[in-house]
Amino acid sequence: MSAHPTRTDTLVIGGGVIGTSIACHLAEAGVGTVLLERGTIGSGSSAATAGVVRTYFPGSPLTGSLAVRSLAAYHSFADRTGTPLGLERVGFLVLFTEERQVEDFRREHAAQRAARVKVELVTAAEAARLNPLLDERSVLAAAWSPEAYACDPAAIVRGYAAAAQEAGAVLLTDTPVTGIDPDGRVRTPTGDILAESVVCAAGPWSTAVAALGDVHLPVSADPIELLLTDPPDTPPATLPMTLHADSGLRIRAWRDRVLVGMGRPGPDESRQAWLGRLSRLLGTVYPALDGIRVHRGWSGALEASPDGGALIGRHPSRPFFYAAGFSGQGLCQAPAAGEIVRDLLAGKQPWTDPAGLSADRFPAVAPSLR
Repeated sequence: MSAHPTRTDTLVIGGGVIGTSIACHLAEAGVGTVLLERGTIGSGSSAATAGVVRTYFPGSPLTGSLAVRSLAAYHSFADRTGTPLGLERVGFLVLFTEERQVEDFRREHAAQRAARVKVELVTAAEAARLNPLLDERSVLAAAWSPEAYACDPAAIVRGYAAAAQEAGAVLLTDTPVTGIDPDGRVRTPTGDILAESVVCAAGPWSTAVAALGDVHLPVSADPIELLLTDPPDTPPATLPMTLHADSGLRIRAWRDRVLVGMGRPGPDESRQAWLGRLSRLLGTVYPALDGIRVHRGWSGALEASPDGGALIGRHPSRPFFYAAGFSGQGLCQAPAAGEIVRDLLAGKQPWTDPAGLSADRFPAVAPSLR
């Protein structure tokens, strides 16, 4: 752990993929940067992902534009940080079971293309060819996006953290924030740090961290669980990340097994009932997995904004910045988020209009940001 400074230009709170990206972008721009992480680097929600970066997000071309820019950065990540990511193209398949889903896709397709997202509508037969586990009779059509890659999320965090330190940033682990004063003084159990600007990138804990500075961010923290099946009798050679649009059921290959996710139990649903519901749907959509045993994989907290889109912006009257609420998609947007925060801090216009990312888009929340 680095020595504890008493002053800095910018203090970043949160050592996940978003916080380390921001710290790296700031330090490389010559900004004095300190990052505080309450645990170890990458130990929060960044450690509980399906390990896929993609560019297609149904219903959100804006998210897609951030992901497209981020994917380009990941392709050059090893050159920039010295950390290889081992990107493996797997593709992303979204299964449609209702006509309205197909119509929604067609309605927003032009906007997705304008965001440079590569995605097309395919038939049920084509979807079954792309995912050989799929029963084509269970779907009407599907969206296919080839630009999705399996990766090592921990390597991304490590790479950004190392590059940030190489550029002069100070990273302090096991250092929770206990207070944020109006003058930018950030309090920790090991001493205070006076910062000209503070950036909240604390993932699921962003609401609590921002509240320490009397700022309200509408970020909820919900538990999420990923499961692993037993090895199928005939493991597929390739398997795209596949989303069942109606239920949220997701699968992808994980070594000789299948990684499965479907959110979490409902408010009045037991975990056992949720597992039963998941298993029944899994067997219906993917007959080769009917009756297969599923086991705990890993779990974590999912940060979410009210509309599922990222919150990136600044307090209107003081230098408090935020990058949170990525709704499980932070890995796909981290490089672009780091760029945007860097430019906002410098008073520059980012590469995209940040208005659509600001918490001000929620009128009920905006007054508490002022």
